[in-house]
Amino acid sequence: MSEMQNIQWFPGHMTKTKRQIQSSLKLVDAVAEIIDARIPVSSRNPDLHKLIQNKPRVILMNKCDMANQTATKMWIDFYAKQGITAIAIDCKSGRNFNKFPSAVNTVMKEKIERLKAKGMKNPMIRVMIVGIPNVGKSSFINKIAKQSKAKVEDRPGVTRGNQWFTVSNNLEMLDTPGVLWPKFDDQIVGEHLAFTGAVKDQVIDAELLAVRLLDFLRRLQPKDFIERFKLQDLDLENTDSYELLQMIGKKRGMLVSGGEIDTERAAIMLLDEFRAAKLGRITVEMPNGELR
Repeated sequence: MSEMQNIQWFPGHMTKTKRQIQSSLKLVDAVAEIIDARIPVSSRNPDLHKLIQNKPRVILMNKCDMANQTATKMWIDFYAKQGITAIAIDCKSGRNFNKFPSAVNTVMKEKIERLKAKGMKNPMIRVMIVGIPNVGKSSFINKIAKQSKAKVEDRPGVTRGNQWFTVSNNLEMLDTPGVLWPKFDDQIVGEHLAFTGAVKDQVIDAELLAVRLLDFLRRLQPKDFIERFKLQDLDLENTDSYELLQMIGKKRGMLVSGGEIDTERAAIMLLDEFRAAKLGRITVEMPNGELR
C-alpha cells in the first residue's frame, strides 16, 4: 500500500506540542493516555513513552463498545503484566468512567500514602490527559467534566491554552491543547489508523483501503460481517479481496450505467460500516501480534 507512505503525518505544531507536554509534565503526578481499543498498538504514540519518563500511567481503552470484548480483556491483562493499569471505556456512553478516579488512586497509592503520613488528609492528585487525534480525548474530557460538574479554568503561569478540570475533591485533570501524531515507519500502522477513520479519508484511496480491510476480514471472518453481506457460501480465504469488494457492491445494488459495479461507493460504505461496528465488534491488533 505505497500510497500510505506519502501521507504527511507530522503537523507543523509537533515540536511546539512536545515542548508543551514536557513543560506540563512538571505540573502533574500521573498521565492518562487514551487509545482506541480496536487498534491498541497503532493508536499509541511511540514518542510518548520517552516524553512522560517515569510518571505513573493509566491507559484508557476508548471505543471498547466497538472492540472485541475478549481481545480487550487480553490487552488489559497484557498491560497489567507490564505494571500499567488499563480500563476499557466508552466516551459516548460514559461507560466505566467511574473506574477512572480509583485507577488513578491505585497508581498513585505510594505518593498518596506518603503525603498522608505528612499530615495531608486528602492530597490532590493531578493527571494530564494525552492521546493522538481522533482517539476520543476531547469526548472523554467533555463527558467526565459534565458528569462531575467539573470546574474548568485557565491558570496564570501555566502554558497558554492548558485547561484544568476538577473531577473530584482529590483529582484534577490537565488537558493539553495540542496532541502529538504518532511517528511511524510502518505502513500497517497507517492502514490501521485509516481503517478507524483516524486519518482523513481524502488523503487515502478508499478502494485500496477497503481492499486492505477485506484482506484482514477474510482472515478473521467475523460472524456479523459474513451474515451482513450473506457470504456464508463463499470460501473467503481463497477469494480475492477486490473481487469480494465487487460482490459486496453488487449485493448492495451499487451499480452505474452499463451494469458496472461502483467499487468506490462500495468501499466507502464498507469503511463506514466497519467504523460504526456494523460488521461486528472487531479488534484489529492483538497482544500476541497475530492480527498485525
